[in-house]
Amino acid sequence: MTAYISRPHTVLPAHKVTTSEIVDDILAHHPDHPRRTAIPRIIGSLRVDTRYFTRPLTAATISGTATIEDRSRAAFADALTMATDAGRTALAAAGLGPDPGRYADIDAIVTTHSTGWSVPNLEIHLIPALGLRPTVRRIAITTMACAGGTQALIRAVDLVTARPGSKVLVVAAEVISSVYNHNDTSIEAMIYKALFGDSAAACIVSSEPLGPGLRVESPDDTLEYVLPNSVDRYSGRIGTDGFHFDSTKEALSAADDVLPAVLDWLRPHPAVDFAAIHPGSPRIITDTATALGLDDRAARHSFTTLADEGNLGGVSVLRVLERTHAEPPPAGAHGVAIAYGPGFNTAAIRGTWTA
Repeated sequence: MTAYISRPHTVLPAHKVTTSEIVDDILAHHPDHPRRTAIPRIIGSLRVDTRYFTRPLTAATISGTATIEDRSRAAFADALTMATDAGRTALAAAGLGPDPGRYADIDAIVTTHSTGWSVPNLEIHLIPALGLRPTVRRIAITTMACAGGTQALIRAVDLVTARPGSKVLVVAAEVISSVYNHNDTSIEAMIYKALFGDSAAACIVSSEPLGPGLRVESPDDTLEYVLPNSVDRYSGRIGTDGFHFDSTKEALSAADDVLPAVLDWLRPHPAVDFAAIHPGSPRIITDTATALGLDDRAARHSFTTLADEGNLGGVSVLRVLERTHAEPPPAGAHGVAIAYGPGFNTAAIRGTWTA
């Protein structure tokens, strides 16, 4: 059964933070860092110019000394606000929003977020906020991080295939500024301070097209892959002082290490004409594009997202797909959406562009 992924709609928060502001903040908090002189150069190599935070850089829950309780509460509250805005926009754009006395025309919701903590989870909060039926089917993905948006699309494809005629709302939200913590002093931690940005995005996956987008023929056109013996390459950690994001040196080659499995999955199918690549870093974008037989121009939407907004975690691929809609490939072009996440795991979808 065919599934159609409609145009995503992204919400960016209010506080635009430049890379120079990040560098100045790091240097001010670490005047005696042994690699102080190298930090600006290393951060500059990320090719991130700006990113958006839900709160000012100087907020206690970002560069201050807020408790883990305050950081978690703020992160989830901000994620919910952005997720609600993104969901409403996606529903309205598809003409599926609630009418007076009627629920939104949605059969299932799939959410992904890995920042903050709440019981009940994000999708439970979104049901009344978006006017969804109390009986709507639900899948909550909470720790996939950067691969979460693509993974959520895969689950939505599964739901649509299992129940033809269904319309599935996919919502991703991340407040990754919550891991901006000056108690982390490694070079990797300095990179993550400058790499990540906050956002939310939503789109509809359905068995009938709701406009231009990616057509996925069946669940066989999706890939979920976990790199063996890679649990420690990227990982989250909770301390008394807040959230932390860690990685090992092997993390640098993680995307390259999973690409052979991706290419094996793609090999029987037509060559890739375009791709929505997770903007995790310049190397991740370039290495993935090269492996797919594409050049940097074909990956321009990923590079633009990285430069303008940073690594948006689970929202990233949805944002790149949104940019693809603004400059679409020709009808019938073969495309891939691919993201990488902690673990190390990969989620990918192949399809054709419908006009």
